[in-house]
Amino acid sequence: MRNISYAEALGEAILEEMERDDTIFTYGEDVAKQGGIFGAYKSLLGKFPNRIFDTPISEEVIYGSALGAALVGMRPVVEFHFADFLFTGIQSITLQIEKIRYMTGGQGKLHLVLRGPDGVSNSAAAQHSESIETIFMHIPGIKIIIPSTPYDIKGLMKTALRSDDPIICFEHKSLYATKGEVPEEEYFIPLGKAEIKKEGKDITVVSMSRMVHESLRAAEELEKEGISLEVIDLRSLVPWDKETVIRSVQKTNRLIVAHETWRRAGWGAEIASTIQEEAFDFLDAPIARIGARNVPMPFNALMQNFVTPNKENIIIEAKKLLGR
Repeated sequence: MRNISYAEALGEAILEEMERDDTIFTYGEDVAKQGGIFGAYKSLLGKFPNRIFDTPISEEVIYGSALGAALVGMRPVVEFHFADFLFTGIQSITLQIEKIRYMTGGQGKLHLVLRGPDGVSNSAAAQHSESIETIFMHIPGIKIIIPSTPYDIKGLMKTALRSDDPIICFEHKSLYATKGEVPEEEYFIPLGKAEIKKEGKDITVVSMSRMVHESLRAAEELEKEGISLEVIDLRSLVPWDKETVIRSVQKTNRLIVAHETWRRAGWGAEIASTIQEEAFDFLDAPIARIGARNVPMPFNALMQNFVTPNKENIIIEAKKLLGR
């Protein structure tokens, strides 16, 4: 099977769906001429001249126009440049996009995808480094996917582009250049279906995005000490696959939830609460939550690394749960 990058797999998914469906068009800041700031649109350069274009820096208009286009049957794909900038157009998202289908009794279908980079990067500081997915998980009416591999970004994006619901896709900046196996034949990944990236018997680790890779690195190191982690990649946050997590906890009897977003009120709290409510009898230890420290992201590289969780945090919590 061929190996391609995360950015290439993403661009390939959008290209294939645009060739199949002429109601799909895509726009955002620096996509048509530059190919996106992380190269996701390189494969689209020079193609679809009337269906891919650059926009001014005006997020409220960008997201509001996507809403209007979707309401008349188009399928817009909007790059939000940086996840942090979703806040500059949040009224269109939280007051309109997330509510239209409910308010119209399902008549106002929204074939709409908002996608773009999130997460920490090298000294990008407080306004270009946030993982804000929990905020959109909290408000009903939108689905959220967070792929961690080239295989997952292509399969999930193709599913998203054929959905009748509005979807946000968060893509970690550190993943765009990573490579992985992606089949040439068409495939789809259903929303709300987690994947067990590594089977284990001692502790379940639930994660997404960059922290999946940190979890796998932690598992590899802990294996040398006789500690076996089962690593689950949720892949989508809304909906999330609680059945797979519960089955794993029934086997391991311990749970760590690891994410890059802030620990305080992060989405890991929702996972932990659900497991406590529905699988408490299987737990042999308290649930551990790992997330970023509750401060804005520093510019200084040493401070950034201090704030951001990594494999070491997972190793420490795993040993605590086992009394090591």
